[in-house]
Amino acid sequence: MAYRSLRDCVLDLERNGQLVRVAAPMDPKLVMAEVQRRLYRAGGPAVLFERVEGSPFPALCNLYGTLERCRFLFRDSLRLVEQAIAAKADPTAVLRAPLRHARLPFAGLRSLPRSVGSWRAPVLARRTTLDQLPQIVSWPDDGGPFITLPQVYSEDPDDPRPLRSNLGMYRVQLAGNDFSRDEVGLHYQIHRGIGVHHQRAAARGEPLKVAIFVGGPPAHGFAAVMPLPEGLSELVFAGMLAGRRVRVHRHQGFSVLADADFAILGTIDPTATKPEGPFG
Repeated sequence: MAYRSLRDCVLDLERNGQLVRVAAPMDPKLVMAEVQRRLYRAGGPAVLFERVEGSPFPALCNLYGTLERCRFLFRDSLRLVEQAIAAKADPTAVLRAPLRHARLPFAGLRSLPRSVGSWRAPVLARRTTLDQLPQIVSWPDDGGPFITLPQVYSEDPDDPRPLRSNLGMYRVQLAGNDFSRDEVGLHYQIHRGIGVHHQRAAARGEPLKVAIFVGGPPAHGFAAVMPLPEGLSELVFAGMLAGRRVRVHRHQGFSVLADADFAILGTIDPTATKPEGPFG
């Protein structure tokens, strides 16, 4: 289904008996994470915590918790996406069965990222601070709260455009150790897409611009964790999976996913590191 936002997705799951709202206050330190783990093990529903202690924002958990729910979320596009991935891995499949793959070229064109103006980027409508986000601590000895399911976006400094970007899911630590109020810690391996961008920025003597998105249509988060064939953009994959082109707005030198719920924009100093964790 072509969800325009995470809110659309929540309402659809609720209408179909796959989401439960929790109105009671919920502690983000250990309690929410334990609820999530038990829900996942039991094959339970998605849950919207409407009142997270210490934060003005709700939190959604267990969205992708069952295979059946993932199939439900992407019920209108899953078969076409499977064909596209198979064709990318083995282009001769299209030649062997051209009629079966007749929709692929049109689907690919309809999946390209779309540039939009600021009036179509609701994520920029309001500002907040990092300490207002739900401070989720998952394990007793964790060094601080982490953002769960972040979509970390970076572009190639030598060719900065969405089709050459990387959208991945990496650990984002909000506090702890010697973090300052307006900094987050970002962990990634040097062989990942963002690691390649990091090395190229360092070679140019420049900081690397990075955007961290939270929420948005469920296809965005799903695309961030997919091991896609080389050359297939996560944004194109997300557009195809969502049945709707990913909307991108250029803001102060950053590419912003317009339909995300939160966007954290900043730069990485390629010469500076900080301790991460510990992990409990």
